[in-house]
Amino acid sequence: MKREMIFLGPPACGKGTQTSKLAEYFNLPHVDTGSLLRAEISAGTENGKVAKQFIDKGQLVPVELVAKIIKDRLSQKDCENGYILDGFPRSAEQADMLTKINEEIDGDKETSFKAVYFDLDQEILISRIVNRRSCPKCGEIYNIKFHPPKTEGICDKCGAELTQRKDDNEETAKARFETYFKETAPLVDYYKNKNVLRTIDANGSIDEVWERLLKVVND
Repeated sequence: MKREMIFLGPPACGKGTQTSKLAEYFNLPHVDTGSLLRAEISAGTENGKVAKQFIDKGQLVPVELVAKIIKDRLSQKDCENGYILDGFPRSAEQADMLTKINEEIDGDKETSFKAVYFDLDQEILISRIVNRRSCPKCGEIYNIKFHPPKTEGICDKCGAELTQRKDDNEETAKARFETYFKETAPLVDYYKNKNVLRTIDANGSIDEVWERLLKVVND
């Protein structure tokens, strides 16, 4: 059976870390919308050229173009057994687009679609963001309070010096949550009504959340 999954949750809920683990566990591609757009632009594809025109003007890439790029990606051979999609959809309208994309690609194939919601208290989320550090070289993410590196300020994986994003502060974090809950949170109800939503408690260690995740994706 083909596994199709999306992860829902506000910034710093931990879904990025778990996406990588689950993609490796099931040997499925992790399709990250942001990385996908950057790759199209870097490769100079027709879609990438159009997307770049909007980005260069400080505008959002039209959702129709994003959906087209995602459809092209999900049509590739490595997605024939499934995928984990990150960064799309972000609204009920986009969710309808994804449903149509899946139907056109899958045809009569037997599939399992799940939307996993990472539920976490806002105060914990803000603490995670404020204490977050990342490696500019390999992309590994740490938290100096919950998941610190073995050597302070140094990446465990590649030894590079960790950095903090300029927008990883309490004021910006609260603004990002307001945007998330206004624009994206309605997706929780959307997928709940379709009976494909699975909710997990995202508070705890990476391993604890991982065990909860495995239970809901294998039910």
